[in-house]
Amino acid sequence: MPGPHGRFAVAERDALADLLLRLGPEAPTLCEGWNTRDLAAHLVLRASRADAAGGIVIPAIRPWLDRVQRSIAARPWEVLVAQVRRRPFWAVGGLDERANLVEYLVHHEDIRRAQPDWTPRDLAPHVAHALWPGVKMRARLALRRTPARVTVSGPHQSEAITGGRRSLPDHAPAVQLSGESQELLLFLFGRQAHARVSLHGPEEITGRMWTARYGV
Repeated sequence: MPGPHGRFAVAERDALADLLLRLGPEAPTLCEGWNTRDLAAHLVLRASRADAAGGIVIPAIRPWLDRVQRSIAARPWEVLVAQVRRRPFWAVGGLDERANLVEYLVHHEDIRRAQPDWTPRDLAPHVAHALWPGVKMRARLALRRTPARVTVSGPHQSEAITGGRRSLPDHAPAVQLSGESQELLLFLFGRQAHARVSLHGPEEITGRMWTARYGV
């Protein structure tokens, strides 16, 4: 990744594309039912087909999304990876960082951590800092129904995030979720089994958090 003032989304996208080329189109990923070809097609669709990408969150147009994604996935592998590497035409200025950094980091790890010899990347503190706004946004969304006050913290951050249900009594249980920024993101995007975090609090609540469906 680049230095403190670098373009992290560009570097993460390039690293992901490099890994796709190295592993090939049939390698496993953490995305259920998807191999690397499927995941690459998803990234290209998200970046270039707004007419179909809405199906990610709108069930009514999911059949159109599936049709477009299958068409994209059928492209030659080198062409498909080159399209993954290309910056989306709409990602101008700081929008690439805000809209894409977390997306590419999570999917990069979806590929890395599905391989048998994976180890966590040692990201520099300034990279962890760049990821922290994404952690904050995701924590408030993913944890909004948790029946506890959840404090989310990282070793390189001076602030903690408080998540959980908004209307909680004063005596509501407390949970502490801590880890590196990338590990917290994976946990909060539903990759709990592959996220190296610490989770402390009442077992009834933390047990459900380990298996909750936080993904989109």
